[in-house]
Amino acid sequence: MAGRHRWLLAGVLIAVCMLLVGPAVPGGDVFVRSLPAGAARGVVPNRVMTWNLCNPCGARDIDRAREIATYAPQVVGLQEACVRDVERIRDYLRRYYGLVYHVAYGPVLHHRGRCGGAPWAPGGFGQAVLSAAPMTDRVVTEYPDGGSEDRGYLAVTTTVGGRSVRVITTHLAQRRQETVRADQADVLAREIARHDRAIVLGDLNAVPDAPELAPVWAVAADADARCRPSSGAGCPPTTDWLRRFDYVFLRGVTALGQRVRPTPHSDHDLLYADLDLSP
Repeated sequence: MAGRHRWLLAGVLIAVCMLLVGPAVPGGDVFVRSLPAGAARGVVPNRVMTWNLCNPCGARDIDRAREIATYAPQVVGLQEACVRDVERIRDYLRRYYGLVYHVAYGPVLHHRGRCGGAPWAPGGFGQAVLSAAPMTDRVVTEYPDGGSEDRGYLAVTTTVGGRSVRVITTHLAQRRQETVRADQADVLAREIARHDRAIVLGDLNAVPDAPELAPVWAVAADADARCRPSSGAGCPPTTDWLRRFDYVFLRGVTALGQRVRPTPHSDHDLLYADLDLSP
């Protein structure tokens, strides 16, 4: 009888744990956590987000999916993204949070050390876009000089706030490579200037008043009205080293507000903006 009671108690404890943490992810011992209070109830149609995933940092894709699901943007621009990781993030978002996203990949590097894979088929590393609406006109461009690592941008056309818009996600050269970033910013600015409405999501690896970002500031504005090259001190930091490196730049689009949300799953915070795309 005592043994039976122990088994019943164990069953109750397991059931309570499952209610607290959610179902286990198939194929592993990772648990799906419920979303925090105040999380979005579904995709927010006028919200965009940028996030450098930090790779390699050992973060779990189920945790990354939960972070994205908490704010549920219409569009997410990802940097330092491995194709396989993004595939899992997309699947977790659909399976556990009911959020269905299309994915466009923009790898600029195939590197087994970064993204795993067989020696003859290493994983793709670079940018990616998750969009709740279908995407067209995908373009992947590598910068002529990536600096210490290949860098580039991914551009797609999709729908935000009910209107068609060009979305670009990019990652500029690492710190202390100002000259390389200046050339990359020139290439990026020319692409932005081609469009009447454009949203640029990315890790530019430079603070707002860095001279190399001048070409981008000339054709677009930050979604945060406090954040300008002449007043960079007003820009909230987006990295663990308390620098503003991540941006939502807008051309032909008005921002309603922007937020920085810290995360333990990357050395970059999540940055999202709610937009007004009315004519």
